[in-house]
Amino acid sequence: MTEKRWNLLPANEITTSSLQESLKINKTICSILVNRGIENYESAKTFFRPSLQSLHNPFLMKDMEKAVKRVETAINKKEKILIFGDYDVDGTTAVASFYQFINHLYDENYTDFYIPHRYTEGYGISKKGIDFASDNNFNLIICLDCGIKSVELIDYAKSLNIDFIICDHHLPGNILPDAVAILNPKQNDCHYPYKDLCGCGVGFKFMTALAEHFQLPEDSYMMYLDLVATAIAADIVPMTGENRVLAFHGLVKINNNPSPGIHALIKLGGINKTLTITNVVFVIAPRVNAAGRMDDAKKAVLLFIEKDENKAMEIGSLLHSDNSDRKEIDSEITQEALNIIQSDESFANKKACVLYREHWHKGVVGIVASRIIEHHYKPTIVLTKSNDTITGSARSVKGFNLYEAIYQCKEYLLHYGGHFAAAGLSLLPENLQAFSEKFNEVVADTIDESLLTPEIIIDATVSLNEINSSFFNILSQMEPFGPDNMNPVFIVKNVTDSGYSRILKDKHIKFEVLQNNSRFSGIGFNMADKFPLLQNKQPIDIAFTLEENEFNGNVSIQMKVIDFKQSLQ
Repeated sequence: MTEKRWNLLPANEITTSSLQESLKINKTICSILVNRGIENYESAKTFFRPSLQSLHNPFLMKDMEKAVKRVETAINKKEKILIFGDYDVDGTTAVASFYQFINHLYDENYTDFYIPHRYTEGYGISKKGIDFASDNNFNLIICLDCGIKSVELIDYAKSLNIDFIICDHHLPGNILPDAVAILNPKQNDCHYPYKDLCGCGVGFKFMTALAEHFQLPEDSYMMYLDLVATAIAADIVPMTGENRVLAFHGLVKINNNPSPGIHALIKLGGINKTLTITNVVFVIAPRVNAAGRMDDAKKAVLLFIEKDENKAMEIGSLLHSDNSDRKEIDSEITQEALNIIQSDESFANKKACVLYREHWHKGVVGIVASRIIEHHYKPTIVLTKSNDTITGSARSVKGFNLYEAIYQCKEYLLHYGGHFAAAGLSLLPENLQAFSEKFNEVVADTIDESLLTPEIIIDATVSLNEINSSFFNILSQMEPFGPDNMNPVFIVKNVTDSGYSRILKDKHIKFEVLQNNSRFSGIGFNMADKFPLLQNKQPIDIAFTLEENEFNGNVSIQMKVIDFKQSLQ
């Protein structure tokens, strides 16, 4: 197992003590809150009690007035409206919620939705989609989770007398498309207070504005909070501000009154307890994404708009089946990729990893790249053959700008796009060798050596006697967790094995440790190689999160280990 760097965040003692004085809760938890920008009673109240009343006025978003007016014109003139979105979770939830909302507002004979096919049309707005709109007499396309860089395609649509309203959250380029309205808080001249909405979140704000304009009840858009929360979880956007509020209340809906489609995915995922954002990320999101990876993402939208529970289960079963196929294929390809690495004697000296086999499935190469990084921590590109070109996905290690590295190799590429941590690219087969060499060279020249060792950010040091049900209950109220509000990671120092530790299924460690007069149990998944650290009876340090463990009807709190190390003191 790869060695990891442990990075303990510093604590601000003065602010922590002040916060503890006002909240009257555990000091360690207060230090974590301070590091997350929660420094007084009021900010703590906002954090722990997310309120829908705190959501910003949607008309603060640039072009919102224009967007609402254009929809009103379409309704008054009986124009046809096409709801267009990307094939991932964010795009399909955005389309499903907005399509249902517009049908409450307008005659559904004048509306339809369109999801591009991943393999025949690619990401974002497609010419085929615009031609579909033209052939079927649509005058207005509302696109969600895409469009901000589709300058030429939106010009093409305009030549066919089709207007666009763009709802996007990706970074704009230097030239903006000639759309009727662009709703994107990341525009430089957009003064909307919260910048980190996902695509479905931007669509939600548009629905909010339309409901206000047309004097629809609040429930006309709040009923889609389960879909919004699913998008926030899956798109890995910061769990702060409006995202935290929407995810918090969306989870309430997911657990108490989910739409038939979400309910079907929960049942198919075998979850029979209260769902957290983590469940959404690892159970619901993969099944939705699998539709686009393995086949056609249109059925994800059909699932989310289905009102009948039995029909929703039928469609959900198709997504569940796609996901099972996806898991089998990505497991096979990952193993094949690891075998290639093992047989490459030069691999250990490289700072990057470029892998290619022409038969690999295009829909899972991004997942495989992430899996490779779990085994070999370096920037990784996994490529396959698609028609006459090579295409694939890239994933980075924390702190390294992958997009910039790929940009420096652009002379060998047909297309590329992405961001700091992930990217997609395509090239001609004859350029593969040169590209691979150049990419390895660029990474070797620019990456900081320390970034090739995974880092564990540790929020606080804790002693075993601090951890009790009250401590865990307050931690649980910090949910929903996600970027900028991750599940707190603790370090406990100088603990020793109680003698009850054992290996489960040849790969996991079930253990109990002692510190002074306190004892605590935990689990270390896929950490059997660390078992000797427990066996030698020397003091160890453990980096971990806390979770509830239910066994034979008994519920207890346990450590979920991230790493073990020999104590240095």
